Amino acid sequence: MHEISLVRNIFNTLEAEFSSEELATLTAIDLKVGLLSNVEPILMQNAFEAVTTAEQRFQSVKLNVEVIPIEIYCKTCDAYSAIKNYKFVCSICGQPSNNIVKGTELLIHRVHFGAEEQLPASS
Repeated sequence: MHEISLVRNIFNTLEAEFSSEELATLTAIDLKVGLLSNVEPILMQNAFEAVTTAEQRFQSVKLNVEVIPIEIYCKTCDAYSAIKNYKFVCSICGQPSNNIVKGTELLIHRVHFGAEEQLPASS
């Protein structure tokens, strides 16, 4: 199950980009996962739960997965078409096309941070 290594890579990426203080307020991660990315959203959720259970500091973080449909560009009619049932043909002119423009993504789209706790002012 390569989803566990993907989840660990997500956290490694976040640790490289954000400070420990910022990560302490992390509440959610939004991923965009294309249908052709070779990632199953339910397996990604399960892997995320397994990793966050093992890593105490990320237990309250939620994972939101948005599945991106497959879309192609047809040079014949200069149009974009959504692909259904993995049939790579233009929905307008019917010509086959392998020019994929969406559906291969595996992106950290957004990270959410909670409000930092206010420390009492010292007198």
